[in-house]
Amino acid sequence: MTSLSNATIASSGPQQPSLQFVSCPGASKTDAQTHRMAYWRWGDPANPRILLCVHGLSRQGRDFDVLAQTLSAHYQVICPDVVGRGHSDWLAQPAGYQVFSYVADMVALLQQLRAELKTEQVLDIDWVGTSMGGLIGLGFSTLPPEVTGVRLRRFVLNDVGPRLRIEALLRIGDYLGKPLSFASEQEAADYLWSISTGFGPHTPEQWLALSRPLLRPTADGRLTLHYDPAIAEPFKTMSADSATAGEAALWQVYDALKSEVLLVRGQQSDLLGADTAQAMTQRGPKARLVELPGIGHAPTLISPDQVSLVKDFLLA
Repeated sequence: MTSLSNATIASSGPQQPSLQFVSCPGASKTDAQTHRMAYWRWGDPANPRILLCVHGLSRQGRDFDVLAQTLSAHYQVICPDVVGRGHSDWLAQPAGYQVFSYVADMVALLQQLRAELKTEQVLDIDWVGTSMGGLIGLGFSTLPPEVTGVRLRRFVLNDVGPRLRIEALLRIGDYLGKPLSFASEQEAADYLWSISTGFGPHTPEQWLALSRPLLRPTADGRLTLHYDPAIAEPFKTMSADSATAGEAALWQVYDALKSEVLLVRGQQSDLLGADTAQAMTQRGPKARLVELPGIGHAPTLISPDQVSLVKDFLLA
């Protein structure tokens, strides 16, 4: 678990985020213990225009540095470390590492942000969700604004949808949670690249910048991945039948979306099929689909063309 205090930790430099925390309820009905979720804030804390950027399964909020820095002139950009990742607490019960409990954490976060803004009005917010972060956004969309205090206005689904290919889920589950350590940042970055080639072309500098926040030092001076290995536990029960069972419910959620949706798909994605992406343009909110050549699962949204794509959609 993180040992950081409750105090806000500000990074140096004029265009750096501050690291803050929110207290969240127990992750299940049998878990009465609260936990802290960390989040990175970019832009003016008094800005009521909020953009929530939520990362993928084993990633963390600093994935969105480039996008957040670009959009911080327009938004208060909030990039959580989903519980079990980054600077957030680890859960005592691994069964709590589920989308429904992550949704509850986002509700707590947004209620804290509304309290800081001293507003009782329902706020319109925008959401960028990569992979798991998109599923969390879909879950969040089912809650009425009277409960959350916010309304989802524009929603970027980054390489995720109601139907997920089981082969990709099993691929991710194969490397998730392994007890690894590394002698150097470069060794760690090389390993992360070996399991993330679907992210598409990056310069060595870009990849190191994406990799550094995923690492934490160990007691023996080496480096390990900055997430709770227990986030892999729910994957052990995954099967083709369970994935199919969840698909119908996710389509219902998607079809009920009231927000405008941009669907970004890596053209070589092994998680989000082209047929599913096309179906998402024909039903429910009828997403605008953009497919990115030479990229699989999932686009990192740091190249200028990808940043412009998201920015133009959100600010249109």
